[in-house]
Amino acid sequence: MDLQLNDQHVLVTGGSKGIGLACALGFLREGARVSLVSRDLANLRQGEQELVRQWARAKGRVRLHAADLRDADGALAALDAAEKAFGPVDVLVNSAGAAKRTAPDDLDAAAWHEAMDAKYFTYIHMIDPVVKRMGERGRGAIVNVIGMGGKVASPTHMAGGAANAALMLVSAGMAAAYAAKGVRVNAVNPGLTLTDRLQEGLKSDAKLQGIETGEALARATARLPLGRIATPEEIANAVVFLASPRASYVTGAILAMDGAVTPMI
Repeated sequence: MDLQLNDQHVLVTGGSKGIGLACALGFLREGARVSLVSRDLANLRQGEQELVRQWARAKGRVRLHAADLRDADGALAALDAAEKAFGPVDVLVNSAGAAKRTAPDDLDAAAWHEAMDAKYFTYIHMIDPVVKRMGERGRGAIVNVIGMGGKVASPTHMAGGAANAALMLVSAGMAAAYAAKGVRVNAVNPGLTLTDRLQEGLKSDAKLQGIETGEALARATARLPLGRIATPEEIANAVVFLASPRASYVTGAILAMDGAVTPMI
């Protein structure tokens, strides 16, 4: 299926690894041009090399922009640089930032603030200027990669889960606010996914349960009705579709991708 993304400018935050990098590859395969934003330039360069390794035609169609998205001015500077290089952003994918999983007894005010800075504001600082520019142009699509932690309270993910829940509300609200201006906003909620962040979460869960990390992984996998953990590419496939004109009447959707581990409507 042609997703009609050829020559579209896609900006991916958190694009140097994991789900963000998988999204970038998916868009490149559809003929898009991709701006990658992340804090670490070295990681961005490694990510670009991986993209070219997997898709030779990616060469020359990727631009790198290092920025700490916890800082609003830094996010705006990255956006301006990306649009100077590739023109107006047609699609924004937010996959940057992740709140640390923290046992309840280890939470304090600083941890709650850090979770919001790491996950919520890294998204908001890019969403806010982008959605306004898209609204002025009368077109655009935004997909926020959030997480099921905002749907189901976890003892080790309360602070991060609160940030996720807030982002879901923002996604639905922005969809309603900007639909008449031609902008679609959707969200994807991955469950367990084979990324570096998975190991951090497993360590926290293992500590809380008093077991080894390997046992925590085995127990988590056993709870999945599909019997396996998602790959970043599987999450990216959904993101690319939602961002494409093929999903032209989909907006305000919050898509669960946790392998049916949480049967809820």
